[in-house]
Amino acid sequence: MPCEVGAIVEGKVTGLTDFGAFVELEGGSTGMVHISEVSASYVKNIRDHLKEGQSVKVKVISIDENGRINLSIKKAEAPQGDRQQSRPRPARPQGQRRPASAANVWQGQKSAPTEGQSFEEMMARFKQVSDEKITDLKRSGDPRHSGYSRRGSGNR
Repeated sequence: MPCEVGAIVEGKVTGLTDFGAFVELEGGSTGMVHISEVSASYVKNIRDHLKEGQSVKVKVISIDENGRINLSIKKAEAPQGDRQQSRPRPARPQGQRRPASAANVWQGQKSAPTEGQSFEEMMARFKQVSDEKITDLKRSGDPRHSGYSRRGSGNR
């Protein structure tokens, strides 16, 4: 029985290496589970998670042009988790931004509505706001204004 990508099948661990495990599938074909596909948590030593001769449930994640079968144990065990990861994120209302996590984010004045302004007026306002942002960025990166010196506290 040939394997199909996406199929969840039973297999038996036939070999362990530092980078993964070889699994014999039903029908006699052999695939490999990369160490990153063994568990959702970090796997430092695959032998802590799998033993030779152990029966495992695996998901066929790909078959390359040479017929090598790539398998995943973690994707076979958590089908609900896969659906949640592939679900699109809810969209933010238009105009609402992501909360600023960096302390060095420019918080200048917001632009006034552009209704009734000519193109030249809008460009002049854009240039003014842009110049303010650049000045603030330069000032925040200037070591004279940062509260510490790179030269250390040595005497001159």
